[in-house]
Amino acid sequence: MSAFLVVDTKIRNAAAYEEYKQRAKPIAEKYGGTYRVRGGAIDLREADLWSPTRIVIIEFPDVASARAFADSDEYAPVKPIRQQNAACTLFIVEGD
Repeated sequence: MSAFLVVDTKIRNAAAYEEYKQRAKPIAEKYGGTYRVRGGAIDLREADLWSPTRIVIIEFPDVASARAFADSDEYAPVKPIRQQNAACTLFIVEGD
């Protein structure tokens, strides 16, 4: 069953965040990740629980692959770039 890593990101430092994007993408792809959404326009219809800012959705073959990416040694030095330059909500959800 596929899994999706979903991130809502409010970027604070766009220049530094560009480095994060360039470094994170090949690591996600190494773990089978395919970017499905990467900051596209949002047509917000309802926001009772959440008002998204910038959405990134990466599809992985399964939850184990998504977790392996997020917890990988390769991603460990890249993750702080995101954390220092953006506020995020990140979760993994099972898909079809």
